Amino acid sequence: MIHRSPYPPVALTGESITQRVLRGLGPDPDRVVLIDGPSGREMTAGALETGIRRLAGGLRARGLGKGDVVAILAPNLPDYAVVFHGVAFAGATVTTINPTYTAPEVAHQLEDSGARLLVTLPPFLDTAQAAAGDVEIVVIGAAQGATPLAALMGDPLAEQVPVDAARDVAVLPYSSGTTGLPKGVRLSHRNLVANVDQSLAVIGCDPGQWSVGFLPFFHIYGQTVLMNMHLAAGAGIITMPRFDLEMFLTLVARHRTPTLFCAPPVAVALAKHPMVAGFDLSCVERFFSGAAPLGGEIGDAVAARLGCQSVQGYGMTEMSPVSHATPRGQARQGSVGVTLPSTECRIVVDGRDAEPGEAGELWVRGPQVMLGYHNRPAATAETLTPDGWLKTGDLAEIDAEGWVFIRDRLKELIKVKGFQVAPAEVEAALLTSSMVKDAAVKGVPDDEAGELPVAYVVPAEGAEEAAIRAHLAGQLAHYKLPQRIVFVEAIPKSASGKILRRMLPG
Repeated sequence: MIHRSPYPPVALTGESITQRVLRGLGPDPDRVVLIDGPSGREMTAGALETGIRRLAGGLRARGLGKGDVVAILAPNLPDYAVVFHGVAFAGATVTTINPTYTAPEVAHQLEDSGARLLVTLPPFLDTAQAAAGDVEIVVIGAAQGATPLAALMGDPLAEQVPVDAARDVAVLPYSSGTTGLPKGVRLSHRNLVANVDQSLAVIGCDPGQWSVGFLPFFHIYGQTVLMNMHLAAGAGIITMPRFDLEMFLTLVARHRTPTLFCAPPVAVALAKHPMVAGFDLSCVERFFSGAAPLGGEIGDAVAARLGCQSVQGYGMTEMSPVSHATPRGQARQGSVGVTLPSTECRIVVDGRDAEPGEAGELWVRGPQVMLGYHNRPAATAETLTPDGWLKTGDLAEIDAEGWVFIRDRLKELIKVKGFQVAPAEVEAALLTSSMVKDAAVKGVPDDEAGELPVAYVVPAEGAEEAAIRAHLAGQLAHYKLPQRIVFVEAIPKSASGKILRRMLPG
């Protein structure tokens, strides 16, 4: 059974992602489109376009173009958009690297991607130099021993270097690596452009609208939904190099941002932190969560506290990233929304399509689905079917009206005496307790039960294990209750907010 979008299809124009963004900037070159949150430094549409064209021209003069890879190792700042789109306009491929990576992790991505150039900032230069090998290092600004980005600027490139939008790789992000080494995900210009337009059709973004962008641009969620979608919509982004609650609240209140694009850890802070009460957040109309499952109770708590709608979307790097989102102005508790335009999905159980109301693996097909993994043909074949379906590895249900509910990662399900326990469900129950600041759950082997759930909890002051257990007992079936509750200082998470269960104590 194939479930299709309730929306009409988007046009596949053949544009590059940079052509799409430049088209969306609008006719006013003096309109501010990017603001550096910590400093207040502004970048206009005209300055952004000039920077993109000049960097593309300089790269072409150096012989860099189609088939070459340029790496970016940087947090969010306005110049990120210049570098990203300057590379794409020159016909080359961008690989985006997490700036908190260690030198060996950076070295792996540089080597695996085949990068020829690494663009970074002075604070990350030591890591870059330890990892780069023969790769030339360029810094945004200036630092001894590295080429300044300004030196790469050349004569403005008048036109996009010709690309095959459907086949040429625009960006090579690496999957989060919650298991094994990260894999490069080959995303074409068509993948990116289609997903911007698909997201605009459902999530929506008005010209002139501002959003605070702390979700990292090196991650596909921040890259597509924050940076590219907002620029392509004629909107603007206030960049934050890392999440800081006080700065985030200050910028939201100052710039009157209507939508908060976030991940679940921020939902917990917005729902529970006393600092939130000190800011005028009456501008907020919508809290939009993605990157990991968000418990309905926490979403409701954010909505009640801020007086806004709390909604979710769903995606993964391999889908550029969005396949499902809650339509603007609508909300349904616990759902990640409906299928995006030009997108189809299936729920599959043991190779067959699920019965109505039955949970199974979510499969997705559409123009946003990746070309495949970089240099990983076996992994590509395991994930993509010959007729284009991407196996997400997520357990989902679809109701009669086409709303999708993600139950959990299939490989993270805990099997207790044959019963399936979804870690996200137990985590959501834990987070409804005032004694719990944050939580994660994973399965541990047990001779009798097969597996048993263990909860890792960041406790609030005065929290007691017995009281947390009593709280859970009223919400969960007995087999879902944690065998142990372990108090920890923090829950290990990726930059996109996903719990790194492999890093939890045994």
